[in-house]
Amino acid sequence: MRILSADTVVEPIKEGIFHALTRVEREVRDLMKSRLQEESGAARWALDQILDNDDYAEATCSAACQDTGLAVFFVTIGEDLHVEGSLTDAINRAVAEAYTEGFFRKSVVASPLRRVNTEDNTPAIVHYAFEKGDRLTVTYLAKGAGSENMSALAMLTPSQGRRGIVDTVLSCIGKAGANPCPPIVVGVGIGGDTELAALLAKRALTRPTGTPSPDPDLAALERDLLREANALGIGVQGFGGPTTALAVACEAAPTHIGMLPVAVNIQCHSVRHFTIRF
Repeated sequence: MRILSADTVVEPIKEGIFHALTRVEREVRDLMKSRLQEESGAARWALDQILDNDDYAEATCSAACQDTGLAVFFVTIGEDLHVEGSLTDAINRAVAEAYTEGFFRKSVVASPLRRVNTEDNTPAIVHYAFEKGDRLTVTYLAKGAGSENMSALAMLTPSQGRRGIVDTVLSCIGKAGANPCPPIVVGVGIGGDTELAALLAKRALTRPTGTPSPDPDLAALERDLLREANALGIGVQGFGGPTTALAVACEAAPTHIGMLPVAVNIQCHSVRHFTIRF
């Protein structure tokens, strides 16, 4: 049995948040640069502006986007690891210190009805899971409202099949239009039940952007979805053109014989996440 004090995770998570919010994922920036040559007019100008903004944010240690989002965590705990103290409290402490000291926008309200701001971007949204071993893995994802608001869940019938999945994702992207600040990254969760499908879709966004699924069927679906999403012609910031999405990431889980849940989680071009192992 390995013992880990919850206090030891605070500083690394805090530093990780600061780094993530001021440096857009390198894979995303490389994908955007690769699309420049295919753009023209207002779309090319907008993509240039996005890349200039990301460079400036990194050079000045400023937030890449004013919406520094909800702090979402996926935490995996080894079954042979004992964490002394409250891990949730430690994560929230790291979030509060990072968002306050970094002067990042505090976007969390304590109640969706009363709308009173908590002033430090806590509480974080934390999803826990367990695995074999004695390690702790913490993954952070900053999730802004502009993209999260465009996400969707559909409960399909099995007879709708693969085409139903594709149509559901494309419908979501089409309805979103320019609202989530394209070019976007799209997470898709297939299977499970209502909450698991949504969780899979969001977790898919924590993969290095553009990395295909190890499952050949899902990898093929990702390629088809990306091609068809870009054929919609929404384009960079809604100016039209061939770059509506930079990547699509799909995750799947076993489901009921009478269900085909499909969740779509959209992320703007400002992709900000990290993973730390303790």
